[in-house]
Amino acid sequence: MKEETVDSSENIVDRVKAKSFEDLMVWQKAHQLVLEVYRITKEYPQEEKFALVSQMRRAAVSVPANITEGFRKRGIRDKLKFYNIAQGSLDELNYYIILSKDLDYIHDNEHILEQIEEVAKLLSGLINSIGGKR
Repeated sequence: MKEETVDSSENIVDRVKAKSFEDLMVWQKAHQLVLEVYRITKEYPQEEKFALVSQMRRAAVSVPANITEGFRKRGIRDKLKFYNIAQGSLDELNYYIILSKDLDYIHDNEHILEQIEEVAKLLSGLINSIGGKR
């Protein structure tokens, strides 16, 4: 199965013969984003453990999880469904990062917002490569 990823630093579509979802650059970057979300939310106030922290982690984990599920689907429509869910979760996470900064739970959100943007570009490239348009 041929999958495509976008190198966000050059915006070039690079065709890769992916045998596993783990071969996809977009999945790798999304997984790194999850690890970063877990790292930063460790410092959030205890009262946010079952509120904002839970929501942020759920949204973050949803991104690579839906990429994984979409990768295995055979039909384009099925793939696009899961990749689109990943996009929605990424947008949701983006909002939670903005909210976290406004609540002074994090002081510099630029790095994680850049990670989110990189995953968003890669995911859009993947969607476009299989015939979906955003």
